[in-house]
Amino acid sequence: MKRVFKQFRHGERGFTLIELLVVVAILGVMAAVIVPNVGRFIGSGTVEAANTETHNVQTAVLAYMADNGLSTLPAASSVGPATDIGPVTGGTTSVKSFMTGNLQATYTINENGEIIEPVTPESTGKWKDLEWSAAEGWYKP
Repeated sequence: MKRVFKQFRHGERGFTLIELLVVVAILGVMAAVIVPNVGRFIGSGTVEAANTETHNVQTAVLAYMADNGLSTLPAASSVGPATDIGPVTGGTTSVKSFMTGNLQATYTINENGEIIEPVTPESTGKWKDLEWSAAEGWYKP
């Protein structure tokens, strides 16, 4: 064992300053390339989650209408964190009973079960920077 430690004392004792600077420069270049790309993926994931929720609400409304034998809803309604549609008289299901998870926005539904417009999410929610249009769905301006 002593022989191993003696070899280190007589040979090279570490890295040169140039070698350390090259490694630091390579790590800096890698960080400059990776960090913006990761940020872009995080932003696109939020938009996709919002659009997925909109699609899930639409599917839940149609499932509610089919389950309760409705061709139209009685009137324009809302579905969201604090609001729900149904159940109809004698029924047991509501729109939210077809959904899993918590809703992040409130959606206005017309008599045909189509989403007219989601209300912009709360300013403190994870979707606070998103906007909605009928043509694009949720998007980041």
